[in-house]
Amino acid sequence: MRLLGPIDVVVGDEPRPVQGLRRKAVLAVLGLHAGEVVSTGRLVELVWDGAPPPNAVNALQSHLSYLRRTLSDKSAVRSRPPGYVLDVGADGTDVAVAERLIAAGLQDRDDAARARDLQRALELWRGQPMADATGVTWLEEQAQRLEQLWLQGKRALLQARLGLGQHAQLLPELEQLTREHPFDEQLHGQLMLALYRTGRQADALGAFQRLRRTLRDDLGIEPGNALRGLESAMLRQDADLDPPPAPVRAAPEPEQRDAAEPPGPVPAQIPLAVRTFAGRAGQLARLDALLPAEWTPPGSAVFVAVVSGTAGVGKSALAVHWAHRVADRFPDGQLYVNLRGFDPANRPMPPADAVRGFLDALGVPAERIPGDLAGLSGLLRSRLAGQRVLIVLDNARDAEQVRPLLPAAPGCLVVVTSRDPLTSLVAIEGAVPVPVDLLTDAEARDLLVSRLGARRVAAEPEAVERIVGACARLPLALAVVAGRAATRPELPLSALADQLGASGGLDAIAGADPASDMRAVFSWSYRALSPAAAEVLRRMSLGPGPDLGIDAVAALAGVPAAAARASLAELDRAGLVVEQRTGRYTFHDLLRAYASELVETHDPEADRSAAVDRLLEHYVATAQAAAQQLDPARDPVPRAAKHPAIAVPEPPREQAQAWFADEHRCLLAAVRLSAERGLDEHTWRLAAAMTTFLDWHGQWQELVAVQEAALRALRRLGDRPGQGAASCELGQVYARIGRFDEAHQYLWTALCLFEQLDDAPGLARAHYHLGWLQHAQRRYRDALSHSEQALALFERLGDKLWRARALNATGWIMGQLGEYERALRRCRDALVENREVGDRHGEAGTWDAVGYAHHRLGDPRQAIACYGHALRAYRELGDRAGQACVLSHLGDAHAATGDAAAAADAWRHSLDILDELDPAQAATVRAKLPAGAPGPAATVSG
Repeated sequence: MRLLGPIDVVVGDEPRPVQGLRRKAVLAVLGLHAGEVVSTGRLVELVWDGAPPPNAVNALQSHLSYLRRTLSDKSAVRSRPPGYVLDVGADGTDVAVAERLIAAGLQDRDDAARARDLQRALELWRGQPMADATGVTWLEEQAQRLEQLWLQGKRALLQARLGLGQHAQLLPELEQLTREHPFDEQLHGQLMLALYRTGRQADALGAFQRLRRTLRDDLGIEPGNALRGLESAMLRQDADLDPPPAPVRAAPEPEQRDAAEPPGPVPAQIPLAVRTFAGRAGQLARLDALLPAEWTPPGSAVFVAVVSGTAGVGKSALAVHWAHRVADRFPDGQLYVNLRGFDPANRPMPPADAVRGFLDALGVPAERIPGDLAGLSGLLRSRLAGQRVLIVLDNARDAEQVRPLLPAAPGCLVVVTSRDPLTSLVAIEGAVPVPVDLLTDAEARDLLVSRLGARRVAAEPEAVERIVGACARLPLALAVVAGRAATRPELPLSALADQLGASGGLDAIAGADPASDMRAVFSWSYRALSPAAAEVLRRMSLGPGPDLGIDAVAALAGVPAAAARASLAELDRAGLVVEQRTGRYTFHDLLRAYASELVETHDPEADRSAAVDRLLEHYVATAQAAAQQLDPARDPVPRAAKHPAIAVPEPPREQAQAWFADEHRCLLAAVRLSAERGLDEHTWRLAAAMTTFLDWHGQWQELVAVQEAALRALRRLGDRPGQGAASCELGQVYARIGRFDEAHQYLWTALCLFEQLDDAPGLARAHYHLGWLQHAQRRYRDALSHSEQALALFERLGDKLWRARALNATGWIMGQLGEYERALRRCRDALVENREVGDRHGEAGTWDAVGYAHHRLGDPRQAIACYGHALRAYRELGDRAGQACVLSHLGDAHAATGDAAAAADAWRHSLDILDELDPAQAATVRAKLPAGAPGPAATVSG
């Protein structure tokens, strides 16, 4: 029987669900008293939360019969006066097993045995205890007790692992736990010790000072004697604090290793090695010299190499080839990112985006990732501390783009490639320069051998010499030529040399712009393509984003996806495109520039415009399909695809989130492109399709930009209903970021437009958002007036989904006005209707409002349960702004119960999000922390 998560039973290794809240409550009460008689009166009181129905005893007997059938054992629940007893043996519940293992772990003298027992205990938790039995007060209290038991076990496990020498591996977890439990002195002491043992004495003392300030400011107390003693020992560098001599990694027992050190994801992101790599013995030796014979102790430097040289000279190929060669020296993983420092079609990647990608690859949950660059870099460094990870930072623009991605502790090695020598990185960080020049004649010949074979190259030495000369020993040019030769094995190399010579050569390569010098080589290879592949290459240059998926390529070329895939395979074989991720293709930046020239000279303007139109239609249609999965309340953008090449998938909700996460940079670029080209239809439709994702992820500045572009487009089109809708969206997002004057202007403009057009659905939405704005300004009577008008209009229109949202809005505002009973009735009605129409997002907001009403009616424990429902829904949907709001309210409810630590925990989690999304609201939440037990915040819900 399992209570440490959703309630169920396991019979013969088969999990069996228990249906119904009261049945779960009966089983949980008996399970928490396993082996003990629970009287009928006590069962009835606890299961029905002190308010049993008249037929409660009969209902109880019915529930017990159901549970016996579920357990496949009539004797498992016995009738024993004056009640009932659950007889499932000493280890019949996960709670009993966990309590036994934690007790044993606390008594074990051996750190490895202690870690093994405690790890086995903590693995029994599958989430919040009895998460599906909320609303039963006694069970909620027991759930809190079990959460404290987990924390007790976690502290003991951390102490055991510190004793085993695993201080470096524990740093990320300890930093997260101290953020979640800001007053816990034992956790802070463990963090200090882990930092000290990894050579970060200053950081360890800084952690003590931060805790000291927190305790003084929030609780008016000083750290305890144990923590002050630890600080003193660190200041005098007491030898007793040194790490133990033998780390647990040396233990041969798999069971011990797994228990003490749970495995995490091991990233392996290095791209495929270049097929035509050859030579570079000197550079490879210089990189090899960075590898220490043994990994050095704390205090040694992180090794950084800067591989620099002109475009196309083979910097990335060298870095990737070497990374594959030494990958086994880095058992904790290999990270890679293309920083796009010199991409002609895209802006350089912001360092924050690169860090987020690394943290995701390292398994850091999204909700734990901070918003600011300093926080991101700090978390990355903590996560990499004590690890042996190889990091390749490809195509860097400058040192400032690189520095936030560098680890701080030894064990990691970083290889940076750039056209810039990054001299400041060499001077300040001590990076080792690895300059890359043109290949020697011998290396160039070896490159051709690697692709064409020694026999073919040896058979025509004179032709090979001419090819090497025409390519000016530039690896990219040689790779393109080798790709052409490999696809025509029957053609003599002399014929290829003649064709290449006739196209003009690359005589001016040294010291000049490689983009113009390589045009001849590219043109020669381009002419060897099939017409279909040549067209795909040209059309790909019209894509505005950093890469393209197969469906997007198909839309640009106006062909089915299967045909696009075949052309891409031909281009890949010829070395003209790169499949950098499965199904996503990009160019070398020189090839992109060349393809852009080609499409301008070969494709008529009408064909180029049609290709871009198809691509934008693809983005509109696919983004709209994904957006409808995220939030059914969003108005669909009715737009039939004009061409069979335009794929319109209908992904499930979780895949829709992933699709937007992968594509949103391409979509933002597509909005800019459509606006620049005067494609007003595409501009506003793309903006509408992106609204949900940008809103939920707090990318409000981007949302303002795309909606303002949409509004300008709609004005040019003379589309007045569309102008009203875009004005509503702008008003909403401006209200979110606290720019109330602009919000008021846009929303009143929308209201007036819809009144003139007699557009009842638009008018209802405008009133709804005006209510939201007035609420944000604490004008609750005006807010209620607008929300009631919206509700009446939605009822008249028969719009059940938006009627439910308006019901919740009015209920929430009634709560702000002190009408809590009325508010609760409204919100409960809204909750029923949310479920009927399947509006998960509306349901999340309504649970938040119901929780608020319970809190103000004097039942903060019930409020905590409701906020739990809301938080889970917002996390499931990926709505970070909603999570921040609920976490703020959850902290208020915990404060009302007297649990200052849990309150601060929730508020700090809220701040982790708000510091990135909404600094003004973050200040409001931050102000609660010193106050100890503030009342509920007036934060917008729903």
